[in-house]
Order: sequence, then structure tokens, then C-alpha cells
Amino acid sequence: MGDPKKRRKKYSAPAQKWEKSRIEAELILTREYGLKNKREIRKADAKLRNFKSQAKRLVALTTPQAQKERTQLLTKLKSLSLIKEDASMDNILDLTLNNLLDRRLQTVLFKKGLTKTVKSARQFIVHGHVLVNDIKMTVPGYLVNVQEEQHLSYALNSSFVDNMHPERLPSAPKKPRPKKEVRRFRRR
Repeated sequence: MGDPKKRRKKYSAPAQKWEKSRIEAELILTREYGLKNKREIRKADAKLRNFKSQAKRLVALTTPQAQKERTQLLTKLKSLSLIKEDASMDNILDLTLNNLLDRRLQTVLFKKGLTKTVKSARQFIVHGHVLVNDIKMTVPGYLVNVQEEQHLSYALNSSFVDNMHPERLPSAPKKPRPKKEVRRFRRR
């Protein structure tokens, strides 16, 4: 069983470490979702694989316990807004990694317009400026429920509560820089 104090990895390493297409796809995801490292992608991927394997197992079973587990899995994924209200077990297999990454606290905070960038959302969360249901949340990878999404706010002791804070003001569109004049010298 192991020592309960020892932390275990929640993900597995890829089978091929130097696969070019996977590395490029992970790089795009880390930029788009403001992730710290690829470990966060692997954790989300492991969680998604867990949902899918559980759905595959439950589709084959017909016992009353399997029916209870089906309804629990469907309600959990509906509360996370990963599937629609009228979805079936087959819809779970259609989930992608992007669907799961969109439900992270960091991404939801950015999409709600509470921060300018995804990376600043991560910094606000880690530094304790964000409340979820009046509870300080410091985990950027926390999966936000639909009900909790309405109750996202800044901590009362945070300086970001003020709407005129420079980080909260919408950034003005940047003007393109004038091109520098290039002088060309002729040889004589």
C-alpha cells in the first residue's frame, strides 16, 4: 500500500520522449493556457484518460452499481461543464484535452476578463488574490464548477479589488511602432 505521506505522481511520462509532433503540440498548449511546464499538461491528460477509461468500463457493465457510477460520472462532468445536460456516455469519449484545460481556474479567470493575460491570472492565483466561493484558492489547476464560476472574485485584502488598479484596466491597443529609416551607403 505504501506510505501515505509519500507523494505519488499523478501522471505518466510519454512513451517516446522526443516525438516532434507531440513536443510542438505541448508547446502550443503551454503558450495558449499559460502553463508553467509540460507536467501540467500530463496531469490534465491523465485525468482525461481516467474519465474515458471509466466511461469505457461502465458502458460494458449492466449491474445496478454500474448504473450508479454512470450517473455519478455524468453529473460530475456536467457540473464541470465538460458535457451537455443531455449527453450520454459516448460523449465522454469525445472529450479533448482542450476541453479540460478550459475549465482550469487560471483559464476561467482570464476568460471572464478578470485579468489581462493567462500568465497574470496564474500569478494572481498563486499569490492568493483570488477567491472561489469566498475561499482563497492558490491552485491554478483547480477545475471550476459551473456554480463556482459565478462566485469568482478578488480577495478583500487584495489591491486588485479596486477597479482602477493598473492591472485591471483594459489595455489600450498597442500602436504599431514606426519603422526605422534604414540608411544605405553607396560605395564610391
